[in-house]
Amino acid sequence: MIKLGTLTAAALAVSLVGMGVAADGVERPLILGVAHIAFRVSDLPAAEKFYRDVLGLPRTNGGADCARYRLNFRQEIVVESGLQPNTDERLSHLAFETSDLAALTEYFKARNVPLDQAPSVPCVERNAVWVKDPDGHIIEFVQREPNSGPETWKMGENEHPISTRVLHAGLTIRDAEAADRFYRDVLGFSEFWRGGGSDTVTNWINMKVPNGTDYLEYMLVSGTVTRQRLGSAHHVALMVPDIQAAYETAMARTPANARQKLASPNVGRNGRWQLNLFDPDGSRVELMEPSRVR
Repeated sequence: MIKLGTLTAAALAVSLVGMGVAADGVERPLILGVAHIAFRVSDLPAAEKFYRDVLGLPRTNGGADCARYRLNFRQEIVVESGLQPNTDERLSHLAFETSDLAALTEYFKARNVPLDQAPSVPCVERNAVWVKDPDGHIIEFVQREPNSGPETWKMGENEHPISTRVLHAGLTIRDAEAADRFYRDVLGFSEFWRGGGSDTVTNWINMKVPNGTDYLEYMLVSGTVTRQRLGSAHHVALMVPDIQAAYETAMARTPANARQKLASPNVGRNGRWQLNLFDPDGSRVELMEPSRVR
């Protein structure tokens, strides 16, 4: 064990950063998991047929320009209207849950992380902290309201969602080292898996939140990213216990004339059964089993 008296100032700063403490002693509050991901859509009623009717997610609130689909007491998928024709980017923002917004604000200031003002989006949170990651993605942090635990919100008896858990979200990343300086060094995320289309290529890096089991998936990209690739890379993964049952449910809920477009389940490079579904504007919802194929 290294005694504090033997640490240089630089070494002490690095040690404190690893524990979520800035050089001036400001502690990082808990980063608990994915709160929601928000996608822009061109047709809110058409999106409703996918998120509510196919995925079976209850719409909890929103309005004429916004819909919130809840998976559990802490996680949602948010859908915002206003996607313009020929706009390739459908991701609005990604939100993580923190234990203390005020403390996180002070921590960001201590780490010289610029704070953004709330973006002009239909489903903007009234109480949130906004920043941008090195790739320019809008990252939101929210704090759960008091008395909003599992005992205060339950799925309705007539609601049958295909999943009740967001497992991870994916973002395009052009420079993994730059992303690490934000997600790992500032926020405390930690890598637990990486893989690619072959054993010699890395296309994805999985980074777990520091105080939970949800994770962010770096979708490594370079050069021009096509609209189709962007819609696949910016995605949300939902956990399902049985991919075959999930596939059959999605098939049954999809209109007959569109069923031939559904992909079949496959085993991903991480060894898990998965199924890729797409909303009407091409944003990907990945269904994934929790365990590797034995």
